[in-house]
Amino acid sequence: LIMMQLSYLLMGTFLDDTAMLVIVAPLYVPLVKALGFDPVWYGVLYTITCQIAYMTPPFGYNLFLMRAMAPKEISLVDIYRSIIPFVMIMTLALILVMVFPQIALWLPEYVY
Repeated sequence: LIMMQLSYLLMGTFLDDTAMLVIVAPLYVPLVKALGFDPVWYGVLYTITCQIAYMTPPFGYNLFLMRAMAPKEISLVDIYRSIIPFVMIMTLALILVMVFPQIALWLPEYVY
C-alpha cells in the first residue's frame, strides 16, 4: 500500500491525475480488491496523494498556478518555501487515513 502511494507521488510530480489513473488502475484496482481493501477508502487515498503530488516540485501544477495568481514580487522560490507546511499536514492526513480507514469511510457508511 505504501509503495502504491509512493508511486502515485512520483508519477504525480510530472503526470496529470487522469493519466496516472489510466496507467496504474488496471494494476492497482485488482490488487486493492484482492488485498481486501475498501475501494472508496483507496479512492480517498489516491485523491489525497494526487493533491500532495500537485504541490511538490519539479512540476507541481498547483505551484505554477499560485505563481500566476500571486503578485509579481512573490517568486517561485517563495512559493516553494511556503508550501512545505501544507505538504507536511497533507502527508500527516494521508498517514492518518491510511492507519484509520474509518476517517474516510464513516460518511459513506452512514449514508449508504
